[in-house]
Amino acid sequence: MGVNLKDLVEKKRILSIEELRGKIISIDAYNALYQFLAIIRQPNGTPLMDSSGRITSHLNGLLYRTINFLEYGIKPVYVFDGKPPEIKKIEILRRTRRKEEAVKKYEEALKRGDLQAARIYAQQTSRLTEDMVNDAKKLLSLLGVPWVQAPSEGEAQAAYLVIKGDAWGAASQDYDALLYGAPRLVRNLTISGRRKLPRKDVYIEIKPELIVLTEVLKSLGITREQLIDIAILIGTDYNPEGVPGIGPKKALKIIKEFKSLENAMNMLPSDVFPVDPSEIKKVFLNPPVTDNYELEWHEPDFEGIMYFLCDEHDFSRERVRNALKRAIKAVKEIKTQKSLDSWFG
Repeated sequence: MGVNLKDLVEKKRILSIEELRGKIISIDAYNALYQFLAIIRQPNGTPLMDSSGRITSHLNGLLYRTINFLEYGIKPVYVFDGKPPEIKKIEILRRTRRKEEAVKKYEEALKRGDLQAARIYAQQTSRLTEDMVNDAKKLLSLLGVPWVQAPSEGEAQAAYLVIKGDAWGAASQDYDALLYGAPRLVRNLTISGRRKLPRKDVYIEIKPELIVLTEVLKSLGITREQLIDIAILIGTDYNPEGVPGIGPKKALKIIKEFKSLENAMNMLPSDVFPVDPSEIKKVFLNPPVTDNYELEWHEPDFEGIMYFLCDEHDFSRERVRNALKRAIKAVKEIKTQKSLDSWFG
């Protein structure tokens, strides 16, 4: 779900993807893979699958989107979730129930022949299995693109790479990276391009957005800790419901008036938080992260990818071959750029 800070984050800038050339971007891998699973489907909502019935939508999206990044000179590093914090159990159960309900609605839509509704509900049923995640990691390794295994939340680790200076920005659709302290958040990176609006025969152009944490805090007149307090009031992955009747604007007003959530607790219902707010705040301020990673980019393993995608997962040999030619050309062009020599040292 992620925290909904959309109404508060007015300080954002539309980016052309060319502006990210030469920059290292730490990408929330689960966030990206779920987007691919939702978007890349048959007209009736069925995901792409190989002859053995294994879902391949996520591999399809990962392959072509990553190659697009390389062609633009972007240096992607994907960050995978580890073990979720104990206080996330409520949200995980909520997501499971939501998926189960979506499955029922999907099946009902199929029975009545409403393919448009079926596709929408199908997008809400996506699940990432351990095998799917392992396949995604394998594909990235074969592509020569680094990935990092986070000890816990992927967004926290992605933010940490930016804080350390090992990446320029963190990419995710959620705003949580700001709560984890990411100096720069890039939204829409993995879904940029022409997209059809649900239930409408209308297409829009989605472009990357840059959100700078210091600019957001300055425009709102608050600190990062106060931003976390606001997030807890409106709902996070650790207290999904938030405080009833309190939206982003009201939460901002409360925190600016009382200076902190702790000071405002007396005016809130005593049983409103299923998890101690101080524990939630601790996760955002001091999340488990690791320094055990190496960021190196290499030329793709042509034969390895052809075998993995085409022989094992029934991808079109011609399409994959053409895509890899683009990837190899992109990497060679990047190598010739003096400012990017350190990539391949």
